Amino acid sequence: MKRMSISFLFLLLGLFTFAQESGLYSSLKFRNVGPTRGGRSTTVTGVVQSPGTFYMGTTGGGLWKTTDYGINWKNISDGYFSTGSIGAVRVAPSDQEIIYSGTGSDGIRSNIIVGKGVYKSSDAGKTWEHIGLEETGHIGAVEIHPENPDVVFVAAIGQAHAPNKERGLFRSTDGGESWQKVLYIADTIGIVDFEFNPDNPNEMYASAWQVDRKPWTIKSGPYGGIWKSIDGGNNWFKLTSGLPSKVIGKIDLAVTPANPDVLYALVEAPEGDGGLYRSNDRGASFELMSADRGILDRPFYYCNVDVNPLDEETVFVNSTRFYRSFNGGKDWKTMRTPHGDNHDIWIHPTDTSLWVQANDGGGNVTLNNGESWSVQSNQPTAELYQVEVDDQYPYWLYAGQQDNSTISVPSNPPFNSPAGPNGYWMSVGGCETGPAVPKPGDPNTVYSNCKGRFGVYNKITGQESQYYVGASNMYGHNPKDLKFRFQRVSPIHVSPHNPEVVYHTSQYVHRTLDDGKTWEIISPDLTAFDPETQVISGNPITRDVTGEEFHSTIYAIRESPISKGVIWVGSNDGPVHVTYDNGKTWTDVTPEGIGPYGRVDSVEPSPHDENKAFVTVLRYQLGDWKPYIFKTNDKGESWELITNGIPDDYPVRVVREDPETEGLLFAGTEFGLYHSHDDGEEWSAFQQNLPVTPITDIKIFRNDLILSTMGRSFWIMDDISVLRKVNKEPDQVTLLNPEDAIMYRYRSRNSTPSYSTPGVNIDYYLKDSINSELTINILSSDGAIINSFTSKAGDRSSPRSTSMATGFSFGGSSPSPGTNPGFNRFQWTFNHVGPWHENESRSGLGGPRVSPGDYKVQLNVDGKLFDSEVRISPDPRLKYAGITVQDLKAQEELNLKIRDLQSKVRYMNGKLEEMKSEYEEKKRKPRKGFEELYYEINSREGRYMVPKLEAQINYLASMLRRADQLPGKDAYDRFDELSTKLNSLIPEWERLTKEKMDDIPLNLSNK
Repeated sequence: MKRMSISFLFLLLGLFTFAQESGLYSSLKFRNVGPTRGGRSTTVTGVVQSPGTFYMGTTGGGLWKTTDYGINWKNISDGYFSTGSIGAVRVAPSDQEIIYSGTGSDGIRSNIIVGKGVYKSSDAGKTWEHIGLEETGHIGAVEIHPENPDVVFVAAIGQAHAPNKERGLFRSTDGGESWQKVLYIADTIGIVDFEFNPDNPNEMYASAWQVDRKPWTIKSGPYGGIWKSIDGGNNWFKLTSGLPSKVIGKIDLAVTPANPDVLYALVEAPEGDGGLYRSNDRGASFELMSADRGILDRPFYYCNVDVNPLDEETVFVNSTRFYRSFNGGKDWKTMRTPHGDNHDIWIHPTDTSLWVQANDGGGNVTLNNGESWSVQSNQPTAELYQVEVDDQYPYWLYAGQQDNSTISVPSNPPFNSPAGPNGYWMSVGGCETGPAVPKPGDPNTVYSNCKGRFGVYNKITGQESQYYVGASNMYGHNPKDLKFRFQRVSPIHVSPHNPEVVYHTSQYVHRTLDDGKTWEIISPDLTAFDPETQVISGNPITRDVTGEEFHSTIYAIRESPISKGVIWVGSNDGPVHVTYDNGKTWTDVTPEGIGPYGRVDSVEPSPHDENKAFVTVLRYQLGDWKPYIFKTNDKGESWELITNGIPDDYPVRVVREDPETEGLLFAGTEFGLYHSHDDGEEWSAFQQNLPVTPITDIKIFRNDLILSTMGRSFWIMDDISVLRKVNKEPDQVTLLNPEDAIMYRYRSRNSTPSYSTPGVNIDYYLKDSINSELTINILSSDGAIINSFTSKAGDRSSPRSTSMATGFSFGGSSPSPGTNPGFNRFQWTFNHVGPWHENESRSGLGGPRVSPGDYKVQLNVDGKLFDSEVRISPDPRLKYAGITVQDLKAQEELNLKIRDLQSKVRYMNGKLEEMKSEYEEKKRKPRKGFEELYYEINSREGRYMVPKLEAQINYLASMLRRADQLPGKDAYDRFDELSTKLNSLIPEWERLTKEKMDDIPLNLSNK
């Protein structure tokens, strides 16, 4: 193994500190490639005064707003909130500008994301301030006084995984400047819901919930109940008459202005006691209205009741299905929502046909009592468990999307989709948990998982062959009784040495050599298998055994990319093992500091040294929020904890080492991304433009940094070569050698999904900002300048327009090179300089593409020249169409001739336009022959007029720039026709303008 010197380590440490302080890498940005299929929405609310405006809180994607009834959603929490997990949001009834949002969620899943307190906006969500209660963990409700927006109550459930005193009911009377805990029961019992009585805000109700989540179970109850205050929250008493008296779990409350005497309570309790209760006397007594199992399905996750503001008999329950009752909860009918697994609803108080509703697919609005809904395909809030990539061009990303299916999306557009980016989405077998792993060399084959069930998906047939290890339904079992313990997200891993070797894990490592038809077990039980964790999940009330809670399973597996048969695994209950003989023998190499029951979320054998590996361990589900990254340099004999620079409360989910540069590491934490240049000795935030959300997995592929997130879909940073090449701060202007580029042809997209512009990334470093002109020249291999860009020009663009008659698009843009301190990135989009235009800001735009080959890049700063080279390759898919580099060179040659023809005709027309303006200004009759010449070049104004010479040349140019191809004979013939026609007009043009065409440079764009 290569060892770094101490001095070099200090040098890197200094560089990294500088990088964070000065924005050294500020030019590197991520782009969100979707999917825009919504993830879980936990809370919604609306604005009484603005019927089309709604707010939606998500599990990991932050807070969103729509002002057009759900047609468009915009994130409003990015840059302000320190967590993406939202538990409650409310708009002040007396002032629609004031919003309070409580973070954390009341759906205590195993993958729940912690909250960070309460945020307030005084400008309808444009800006936010943090107003405290940071340690409350998860907030179930926020309610604002109907007349005084400074009075607000927060129902704090508390930390999901450990006792804490910062739970209970909190009140602020000064808009969040200070808080008072007005109802507290115990450090294990929080308040999950709160309601004002509609006709008396001094009268209020709160429900208590005792909840504790461990990786292997969920405890709900036994203590719970409903409390009431009649003096604004100063004093409280418990409501008991008619309610279950012994074991109570989660409770949700609902009131209505239609009848303030009515109070509904959806109560988790043992069978026969649990269900919907109703009080007609403000809580003095209750009656059980319904014990329907559906309305209390998985109460730790759902349990939400609401009532129509104008009719106390119309009641709604959000559960796995969406329920409505018209007789006060006695009888129920289900309603269809865009997605199942329902969590919240807000009904407009005066127009009760207008609702916004939240479910596991996002937020949706109805204007007609739920008969139809707004779409959920406009919310990039997907919760993704992992990321895999295939080896297509462009490559595709794969994952399991929580609460949906597996999902595959392209890194860039592979073809034109009439349905837009949503038309690219593919479900590739398995189900929501994933993973989905494409077979190397065969992207039509995808190995997928659904809660431990292995399948092989064939994209050509659209079918998935099923090869479950053990072929036994695991639902409902105590894990200790299972032959094979598969977790919901049981990993699948394809050997980097042989794509026919596929690994799948239960408590054992399973291997198949024939796509799952037969399996062999190549390990013993590699888990801790503590009997205390082998239990039926869900107590003391609601049994919940879905496989999510199965403990003692192998959670991560990787074979060394450099040493065949060296396989590392980690379990979700702590142990780490490695085999150096392809599974014949295994060694327990668990780091001493890992602690019991910690989940080994990732293992990472180094791609540079077979003795080195990394593991990350999550312990926040045990109440331990510290980050854990362990590194070994001796095959696991000893380990070092390497988390210096990562905050103490940022659990780490995944770490990956760059396959090109040893020691360049990336770590995905619960609250963002970190990187290290020195093999983990020091870490620094590398958040860039990422939202705050858990980073669940990382891939480095084809120079790109690829992320999956638990709430904001997939992200890609294109071309991380800067990070690889810079190991100290340059002391002068530096031009890095650009990475080789592929000449894709597709239209970029700035919105989500975001698609990059095909081109060459040119990275250069400036010690200080410069005021002089900075120029970037692109030269052919023989030194001829083919395009040039200057910082003084500013960003130039021509409005892009599409011809209705042809469908051809015209216009383009040319960015200006940056001059900021640190690294700047400029992109050359493969174009020659474009044709001349009389408008200087548009001249040179829209030039034809170069052909594949070698090019030179020249940076000119203050007269100093810096040179580098780059190779451009054709799109690899062109070979399937029989298109050769020679074909593209021929296309380039003809396109350049057409470009020069465009320049010439534009220049000629520019002079004619000057003369025309002069004639009109002086009210003079044009010279003889002027109009005839003018309308030979220009089309007459009017509808569907005959295109004349300039339009015909542009038409030919557009025809030959739509695809990579060898020009057809008609294109050459037409060029000759147009050249002949233009040349025939030159004598008359010279007579009228008194200029000589031979005196004008052919490529007028360089004039």
